[in-house]
Amino acid sequence: MRIAVIDLGTNTCNLLVAEMQRGGFKILHQSKQLVKLGDDKIRDDEISPAAMERTLESFRLHKKIIEDLEVERVYALGTSAVRGASNKVDLLERLGDECGWLVKVIPGEKEAELIFKGVLLAFQNLENPAVILDIGGGSNELILAKNQDLLWKESQATGMARIINKFKLSDPVQKNEIETLQKYFTEQHVQAIQQCTESKVEMLVGCSGAFDTVVDMIDEVDPGEKQRITQEILPDDFYKVYHKLIASTREERIKMKGMDHVRVDLIVPAVVLIETLVRSIGIKKIVQTDFALREGVLFELIERQKYV
Repeated sequence: MRIAVIDLGTNTCNLLVAEMQRGGFKILHQSKQLVKLGDDKIRDDEISPAAMERTLESFRLHKKIIEDLEVERVYALGTSAVRGASNKVDLLERLGDECGWLVKVIPGEKEAELIFKGVLLAFQNLENPAVILDIGGGSNELILAKNQDLLWKESQATGMARIINKFKLSDPVQKNEIETLQKYFTEQHVQAIQQCTESKVEMLVGCSGAFDTVVDMIDEVDPGEKQRITQEILPDDFYKVYHKLIASTREERIKMKGMDHVRVDLIVPAVVLIETLVRSIGIKKIVQTDFALREGVLFELIERQKYV
């Protein structure tokens, strides 16, 4: 059976098409469209008319791919920006009328759970305690895990689209602004930091956009050129990219090898968040994975097959 998973995020609308096989899957297609639900109206918990039109267009493009690949079942999920929007019903009704799909808006707890399952699909087992971090446009999910168990999770509305609307950062970002961000992230994620230090976590698993950009810059490849189930990020390599990004202007970032155009404005606060957590928790190993929420849906479908 061919299935499609649509992840309607705050910054991008992501599509994954896979063929489900007994006890496994084969990925047939992955793509994303820029929707920017987290434009300047996110501070008012609204989806702007322009963002609504971008989202409708992204669903039209995804629908064409889904039809061409003869997909049998579509799972469409909405996350932080959608669940927090006062006018989300209007968007969901228009998407339903346009494409005939029901977009399920999931709570932050469920989003964290699916991310954990996607990471588990990549790693199979996390032998030592690890913290999983998914940096989104609307929210950040932090999950403490060991072996195949989810020990603790949180979803905070501290995503990067919200951050750049809350804090007006200079170009390039200034030292005092970095310090303000560090203080804010530490305060907002104080429970996660405490849980990780108590559990002696030394490994950070990073999924989704910001980590993809960091490894693309390290590997000097174009965005989407290299698919990765897991890839270790050496501390020296991370800090080299970190210092390069925080010293850069927007114009300089656009020209950087590996820079995804959808992340040009979001990547600076994202790496500040990563560095803050690495330092506060005492992380010694960082591993990136392409697997996250969409693959978590695959994990649940595979688990369901076992009992059919």
